[in-house]
Amino acid sequence: MAESEYNNVSVPRLSSLLQMDPYLKTFEKDFQRRYGLFEKQLTLLEEAEGGFDQFTRSYKGYGVQRMPDNSLVFKEWAPAAEALFLTGDFNGWDNFSHPYSKKDFGKWELHIPPKEDKTPAVAHNSKLKVVVHTSAGERLYRISPWAKYVTRHEKSVIYDWVHWDPPQPYIHKHPRPQKPRSLRIYESHVGIASPEGKVASYSNFTHNVLPRIKDLGYNCIQLMAIMEHAYYASFGYQVTSFFAASSRYGTPEELKELIDVAHSLGIIVLLDVVHSHASKNTEDGLNSFDGSDSCFFHSGPRGEHSLWDSRLFNYSGWEVLRFLLSNLRWWMEEYRFDGFRFDGVTSMLYHHHGIGSGFSGDYTEYFGLHVDEDSLLYLMLANHILHTLYQDCITIAEDVSGMPTLCRPVQEGGLGFDYRLAMAIPDKWIQILKEFKDEDWNMGNIVYTMTNRRYGEKCIAYAESHDQALVGDKTLAFWLMDKDMYTNMSALIPMNSVIDRGIQLHKMIRLLTHGLGGEGYLNFMGNEQNTQQTIVTDPLSIQPNAAAHGNNESYHYARRQFNLIDLDHLRYRQLYAFDRDMNRTEDKYGWLATPPAYISAKHEGDKVIVFERANVIFIFNFHPTNSYSNYRVAVGPPGKYKIKLDSDEIQYGGHGRLDHNTEFFTEPMEFNNLPNSILVYIPCRTAIVLANEEIDYCY
Repeated sequence: MAESEYNNVSVPRLSSLLQMDPYLKTFEKDFQRRYGLFEKQLTLLEEAEGGFDQFTRSYKGYGVQRMPDNSLVFKEWAPAAEALFLTGDFNGWDNFSHPYSKKDFGKWELHIPPKEDKTPAVAHNSKLKVVVHTSAGERLYRISPWAKYVTRHEKSVIYDWVHWDPPQPYIHKHPRPQKPRSLRIYESHVGIASPEGKVASYSNFTHNVLPRIKDLGYNCIQLMAIMEHAYYASFGYQVTSFFAASSRYGTPEELKELIDVAHSLGIIVLLDVVHSHASKNTEDGLNSFDGSDSCFFHSGPRGEHSLWDSRLFNYSGWEVLRFLLSNLRWWMEEYRFDGFRFDGVTSMLYHHHGIGSGFSGDYTEYFGLHVDEDSLLYLMLANHILHTLYQDCITIAEDVSGMPTLCRPVQEGGLGFDYRLAMAIPDKWIQILKEFKDEDWNMGNIVYTMTNRRYGEKCIAYAESHDQALVGDKTLAFWLMDKDMYTNMSALIPMNSVIDRGIQLHKMIRLLTHGLGGEGYLNFMGNEQNTQQTIVTDPLSIQPNAAAHGNNESYHYARRQFNLIDLDHLRYRQLYAFDRDMNRTEDKYGWLATPPAYISAKHEGDKVIVFERANVIFIFNFHPTNSYSNYRVAVGPPGKYKIKLDSDEIQYGGHGRLDHNTEFFTEPMEFNNLPNSILVYIPCRTAIVLANEEIDYCY
């Protein structure tokens, strides 16, 4: 399709997008071209593959498939290979006895009949390898890109392809929960989800962590480091086997049980999917599968990420689209995930991968030749297919660039994500704690960061994620309390000034982020109750493996001490209780599912922030020493208000300075552009949530 032809492309709902943001009118032709490419790709899929439904089920044809008669069919795409053979336990590791037949378009197939006793020739749990002969005369040993299970022997550094075909596969018992209106996400890493100094298991997570997540009031789990990755210290972001659930935590069936049990608790589960790049590993990764520099990736410099030292996909390749789109479908169908958090979207969207780009917000940064439209088209296709096939599927984009229309429907010319991560918020909190005294905190700047998001594009707000807890930084708790966390968290002794300040601000930061920062909220596992002293700033110390020799292979720091909250005499329990009740309060009043808040006060001298959202009043007094009596607060709906959440409660590690029996009656006195107001007492370093007793909050 020539450039001029895109001028005639009709983007079904582009007019509503341009009405919402008239500044995008300048780039109308860009939207037409993008949508034209999208429509063209759908047409090609229809003509060549019978549509995207069939195309994305390619995991049922590639790799290894058992037929009804127990014969096995092996199929691979290796366009640069001269010959392919299958070897493994089943043939005594004979490198030549089982050759693949060459088919069109670089595909190879092998049929193996069942044994005389009618059982499959390759047994469940036996090892396999693809032997690739190259045009240069090399013989390479590879794992199938479609391998569903790979394992590593304790003394080996290379993963093995293991044929996974259990005689009694796990049967899901529970339906997927409905998509929640308010998304409260518990970001989790299965391997560190235990107080023990070892790699924890899927079963441990199912039986010991899921009940805590349910109790805390989270309705969504985002699982990181599930797609198999040879290097544990990569936190799962250097994927080697895209269809294999990591075997270091257990079997595929145990992961299925984890998700099924989560569903039984009303919790949805998202996969942290890494389609932005792949590990450079060759023997147990995708790299050079067929002996060439390309195959799944761009050849030359375009196929390498200079900072991540990884390979970059060729999203324009037909078989690459088949592989990646089928990968999404596989996780949805086989494991019954409920959606995805797409990692590294900024790297995908631009040829410069975001390296050295500050992204000022000027719209010219998001359109033009520096945008990688192959990647952009892939994301449009992925979102369209997922949301068409699975009505309640949720997709979240990790993007620091602020790309407009990232979270608008494809029919408007957008990329189709449901949410984007509000990545500026955790950076702002870290900056404040690093650089400013409490009395110098700028209320206006904090509010600006919390509310600076594109209208009509939903955000997931978070005070900290795995980036702060794992990847070379300190958690908020450590910035606030540092070494005092080791010695002064006993509830049996009075709080010293460091712990007092840290506990109060920790709660206030999280509640302000929850109430003001977005349309969803995320917390990284364990950070809600400050068990962060188990996570240190050296990533090698967190995720040790054969390469992480700096900590003598110790898992001491690669764990979460959930056991601490079960001890009544420690203050971790108090922070856990606040996080739980913060989520339960949101569940009742539903502020995340409503439009952005109306901010009625951001007083620099008083260090007070007041806003109203979902007819709920949020009041924050960040002043380190000043408490305020009869402080006038603007209110919308008239009536009687009562305290529904109070960070100063004794049970939350506060000082108990507020009387919860107090009733606040509005006065018809206009204040800060709202028709009514009330007078309240706000202690220093305290946040309170007030709700109107005369409003039905069922939402």
